[in-house]
Parts: sequence; structure tokens; C-alpha cells
Amino acid sequence: SRTGDGEETVPIAEIAVGDVVLVRPGGRVPVDGVVAEGQSEIDRSLLTGETLPAFAGPGMALSAGEVNLTGPLAVTVTAAGQDSSLHRMADLVAVAESSRNRYTSLADRAARIYAPGVHLLSLLAFLVWLWISGGDLRLALNIAVAVLIITCPCALGLAVPAVTTAASGRLFRRGLLIKDGTALERLAEIDAVVFDKTGTLTLGAPEPTNLGDHPRRDLEIALALAEGSAHPLARALAEAARQAGLHPARVSDIREVPGYGVEGALGGETVRFGRAAWVGAGAVPGSETASWLRVGARAPVAFTFADRLRPGAETAVAELVALGMKVRLVSGDAPGPVADLAARLGISDWQAEALPEDKAAAVQALGDEGRRVLMVGDGLNDTAALAAAHVSISPASALDAARVASDIVLLGRDLAPLGGAVATARRATRRIRENFAISALYNLIAVPVALVGLATPLAAALAMSASSITVSLNALRLR
Repeated sequence: SRTGDGEETVPIAEIAVGDVVLVRPGGRVPVDGVVAEGQSEIDRSLLTGETLPAFAGPGMALSAGEVNLTGPLAVTVTAAGQDSSLHRMADLVAVAESSRNRYTSLADRAARIYAPGVHLLSLLAFLVWLWISGGDLRLALNIAVAVLIITCPCALGLAVPAVTTAASGRLFRRGLLIKDGTALERLAEIDAVVFDKTGTLTLGAPEPTNLGDHPRRDLEIALALAEGSAHPLARALAEAARQAGLHPARVSDIREVPGYGVEGALGGETVRFGRAAWVGAGAVPGSETASWLRVGARAPVAFTFADRLRPGAETAVAELVALGMKVRLVSGDAPGPVADLAARLGISDWQAEALPEDKAAAVQALGDEGRRVLMVGDGLNDTAALAAAHVSISPASALDAARVASDIVLLGRDLAPLGGAVATARRATRRIRENFAISALYNLIAVPVALVGLATPLAAALAMSASSITVSLNALRLR
């Protein structure tokens, strides 16, 4: 932080509203505040999912958790600690998780009826036979024990875990790790899906789309300038140009201008690579993401980029729609990239520039309509929505906070298994209900036999074992 006498390092807990904090390039903004001095570019992907860095200059608001990329910034603190936007996001997650924990599994619902019912029936059998037999304690006790055994507690106990184990193994082989015991049941109930964009439907890595449209000399100049920048577009261009076998031009005096781009000198001319307005490109038509190159007095030329689509994204969306799902795309990115991606995937319902609380509200709104929502996201800005959803999935590349908040982790890069996971979850729930039906039918036949005294405890144990084997074999059909 800055004081009247210079700079000093202090714990974040001691920062107060009105203090001025210095955020160096590469540092994470520790507080909510307003830029007082300096120019730079800010990576907001952690909080908003925006693909590209945003320009930061005096008067611009910053939030805790954002990353300063290129130039030092002096930030006047407006909120810190528990009052910061990052802490409010954590509060959203806590509230959402508490509401989700009210879900009751099929096994618990069955146990609520089964446990007291079995014991009351056994006690009733003991009392009735004690009265009928004229006080024969041994006979009454044998019949009560036979009733208790034959009522098939093992079959009921195996009905859910046997199916869950078989289904979880099947999904694991397809690249999905089930973290929560009730996740499969909840996944089977969904009828709506909310996707995040950056890092979920896309890989969050821009790639050039028009390198072939430029002369080799321009590509070499752009490569030389791009290698002098930490900007994601510059890094993507440099990587693609190197892979194409290009070598950088001999550009001298290369320097990065925070917030704008990179410039240098070539043959007595100034060359620039960066924002459209900075190189003199004027208004940028269309919604494509672009960085511009200007060589001397020549007209600027655009290098366009697109976020790389995650493998299997098109397949996953198509299969979920075919299963009757309402699919929605909610992203913190700008409207242009979000609209382009929605069109590529055939998603008609999309929302751009969504804050973390907007994403959670979108999930809650669908829930208020009576829908069971699957949320698929990867960022810190998705955690509240992940926790608020009926069930949630995060890719393995997601932030730790997102993986912790989710019920299922996608182990690979491919999204294609999502549609199959929903189908498997629905089959698993059907198998669980079939096992309950098998157990109920067995009890309907076996319990009266025990109640009238026609089954010894040994015969009851054999019958109960047979029913347990039956439900286990039915569960294995999922494999």
C-alpha cells in the first residue's frame, strides 16, 4: 500500500477503505477499488469468464481476484475483506450449498418407511403369537425373528448402492467421476442444462483464424512484436506462427505499452501490434475478436481470433437437446463471442456479461419454474451457480473451488460423455426402482408366510439371501 512517505507492505486484513494499494504487473488485485494512477490490462476471467483482458485506466473499478497483466496500477480501496465482491461470492456459495443439502435420497425415503414398519410388524407378530399360543415364549420369539429376517433388509440395503456402484464404474470408464452419493439420482431428474462458456464449452484459449490471409512479411513482423507481450492474443499468435514455421522479423526497440499493445522499429518505421484505436484502425466492424498490426503509414490489418471449442461440445449439446432438455448458455463474456458460440452450437437461449450472482439467479429462476437444473461450469464465477443447481459438473481443468462445489468431475477434455451420463443416470434410477419393486413383491409373498408360522429363521435367512442376490444381479445389468 502507499502512504505519504512512500510504500509499505501490510497484511490484507489491515487495509481500510480509502487506502491506496499498488498492484504490480502479474499481481492479483487484493481489494475492490478504483484505479487512481496507471494504465494496464486486467484479466477478469476468474470472476466474469471474459475471454480477453480489459483495459484499465484512471477511474476504472476493479474487483478483488482480478489479475493485473502489463502495467503497475495504484488502486484506491473501496471495499476489502468481508465487504469485497470475492467474499460476497463465497457467501452466495454457502447459501446455495445449504439449500441443496435438503435433498433426500431414494434410499433414505425408503428407509423412513421400512425401518419402523419392519420392527413394528415383528413386535406385533411376537405379541399375537404369544397370545395365541397361550404364553409360548419360544414359539412367539421364533416367529418374530423369522418375520424380522425374511422382510429382506439386505435387498433393500443393496437396492441403491449396488446400482450406484455399477453406474459409477460405467461412467468412470467414460471419463466422469461421481463425487456425491446422490448425484446420479439428481442427474436422472434434470430437465434443463445451464452451460458456462469460457473454459467449459470452450478451452479458454484463443487461436488465430486468418493467418493465411496475410503476407509472410506481415506475419513475421507480428510474430516479433507478439513475442514481446504477455497478452493472451499475442501469445496465441506467437504460438501459431512458430508452429507454422515462421521466424520473427528484425524489429528493434520493442516495448509494451500497458493497456494498448506492443511497438517497435523496423527499417526506420514504427510498427505497432495491439488495440484497434491505438494503431489507428478506427471503428471495428462485426463482433470478431481481433488484434491489429500497423507498419509505418500503411493501413492497419486485423488478425482475428476465436476461442477454441472444447472437443465434444457440439455432440453434448445435441444429445442433451435430443433428451428433451432446455439448454441455456450463461457467460460473463462479451455479447459478440457469446452469440457466435451459441450460433455454432445451436443454443437459442443465451445471456452475456453475467456476473456470478447473475449466473446463480439464472439457475434459481429455472428452479422456480419447476425445472431441475444441471449446471456445467469451471470458474470461480460459476461456483455459486454450481452449488445452487440440482446437480453440477465441472471439467478437471476447472479451478479448485469449482471442482469442490460440483457433484461430478469430467476427467478428460471431451464433453461428449455428458449426454450418455444423463441416459446412464436415468437407467440407474430405473434399476433402483426395479430393485425396490422386487423387494416389495418378495415381502408381499414372504412376510405372510412368516407371519403364519410357516418359515423358520433358517428358511427366512435363505429366502432373504436369494432376494439379495436377485437385486444385485439386476444392478449388474448396468455394466
